Amino acid sequence: MKIGILAAMDKEVALLLPLLEDKRDVELDGRKAYVGRIGANEVCVMKCGIGKVNSALNAYRMIGWFHPELVINSGVAGGADASMAVGSLLIATEAAYHDVWCGPGTEWGQIDGMPRRFSMDKALVEACRALPGLENARYGLICSGDRFISKVDEVDFIKSEFPDALACDMESASIAHACLDKGVPFAVVRVVSDTPGQADNISQYKDFWTTAPEKTFQAVWSIINSLK
Repeated sequence: MKIGILAAMDKEVALLLPLLEDKRDVELDGRKAYVGRIGANEVCVMKCGIGKVNSALNAYRMIGWFHPELVINSGVAGGADASMAVGSLLIATEAAYHDVWCGPGTEWGQIDGMPRRFSMDKALVEACRALPGLENARYGLICSGDRFISKVDEVDFIKSEFPDALACDMESASIAHACLDKGVPFAVVRVVSDTPGQADNISQYKDFWTTAPEKTFQAVWSIINSLK
């Protein structure tokens, strides 16, 4: 199986690269990417950049060049629920925009002509639930928008529109949007780096990278290794 992995930042890509066997550098439309193997699968890892436009454009680039049968968005996210402590693993079942409104006739978060929520690959989500080591992972909604969420009122607004949101980031929904448009199954595996509204989450976010839990990124390896 051919699998693409997109992460927003170099820090995240650096945590993913050790998972690849037989890794080689490639140039993907002028951008660096990495191709190798995890188990029986050929895998391409690429930095998509921060934000909705960067991530959607680079999802398109990867799909057009690598032709993956599955795209996984991995990296860090901010907790959007009191139950999501730093280090919590989220396997998203849905993704939504928390900063979009297209006017009358659409719901908050819905781009005209698109679903309000993008569903993840259901077979993969169910397979994850059965994997050893993922017993404590959370499953649910991740919301995306073009801002770093750091204030209580920002989290409160997201929760007012999406009460079941577990985490927030800046890329998952836009990558899901691009994958839906291209007909490619999509999944999100994120680790919580900070908890907006629960503490000084900017300091949490900075400190997270000094002791980044690489074992959590092993969840990505476990998931991909289980695929045939």
